[in-house]
Amino acid sequence: MTPVRALFLETLHPQATEILNAADIAVDNRAGALDEDELIDALKGVQLLGLRSKTHVSERVLKEARDLIAVGAFSIGTNQIDLAAAARLGIAVFNAPFSNTRSVVEMALSEMISLTRRLPEHNRQMHAGVWSKSAIGAHEIRGRTLGIVGYGNIGSQLSVIAEALGMNVIFFDNAEKLALGNATKMPTLEALLAEADIVSLHVDGRPGNSGFFGPQRFAAMKEGALFLNLSRGFIVEIEALKAGLESGQIGGAAIDVYPVEPKAKGDAFSSPLQNTPNVILTPHIGGSTEEAQRDIGIFVATRLRDFVHNGSTSLSVNLPNLSLEVPQGSHRVVHLHVNVPGVLAAVNREFAEHGVNIEGQMLATRGELGYVVTDISDGLTDDAVEALSNMQATVRLRVLS
Repeated sequence: MTPVRALFLETLHPQATEILNAADIAVDNRAGALDEDELIDALKGVQLLGLRSKTHVSERVLKEARDLIAVGAFSIGTNQIDLAAAARLGIAVFNAPFSNTRSVVEMALSEMISLTRRLPEHNRQMHAGVWSKSAIGAHEIRGRTLGIVGYGNIGSQLSVIAEALGMNVIFFDNAEKLALGNATKMPTLEALLAEADIVSLHVDGRPGNSGFFGPQRFAAMKEGALFLNLSRGFIVEIEALKAGLESGQIGGAAIDVYPVEPKAKGDAFSSPLQNTPNVILTPHIGGSTEEAQRDIGIFVATRLRDFVHNGSTSLSVNLPNLSLEVPQGSHRVVHLHVNVPGVLAAVNREFAEHGVNIEGQMLATRGELGYVVTDISDGLTDDAVEALSNMQATVRLRVLS
């Protein structure tokens, strides 16, 4: 088996490297993000790529990275990766959909309390040498209404914990979601905005959400309501938020993500929201706790390791999902193909014509792709591999020993 190399960007948790190293996979760790040309150059001879949210993996990168077989997004979101192009090229993509949920929820709650008590303003004045003791504008969060926009893993867990703190919870999601506890699903986003004392965004990073929250949405909020965004930077129009804060329509805000973010720690940062009263700005650290980063590192690195050695695509976001154990035979042949009728029969016909005995076989499909994994005994020849590779429906073929 050809030695496998991995490139890890954006300072991933060291346990991820340990997991791959233990599986005889060499890892090159780099601290910051890379732009398109830098990434293409760095991926020469690399089979696995690990990153967070700042490195963008375009179709051009994927086409140029001829050795790449899998990408691990050490984050919840995968909008930084062209998933469709990766699927067409037979490159698996994995993410960590649950691992940092608790960390983001705890940060959102802490920011709600801070803004409701106007702690950013008190902190600023105290650092300036002004004794700012006052109860004006300060409230408890108990009894206040939290409006959650996006009721996925993070939004739903935030709902449960906020309710336990005595908040009334309402939510809006385009998809049909089960309300947890006493949370109430609102019929429209506008209905939620009109009622919520605090609005917290937890929507995904699909391109259609760009500019999702702009002037009209801020104008629809209750006067003096608080606004939080710990999801994706490009979904909020920052200038519209600033205008709402300056007019008093928005009583305070906590922002963790931005339309454009620096590539590495220590780089310069600029935002129109800087030095705005009752605003908390954080550097995309919602999921940046040691616990979350450790769990993410373990989860995604394990998916990459299993894909390399077993062909397992369990929880891949772009390929058919098969959860696989150690190969039953001498070889495992993994065949990603266009999902058209007759492919499985054609694969088995090639095995039969080349005298290959099948020990076990599994098939999964997902949209336009099919994934067949075949364990075979001795007898796999180069001619058989070539015949399978040259099938019209073949997207990618790998032989695992």
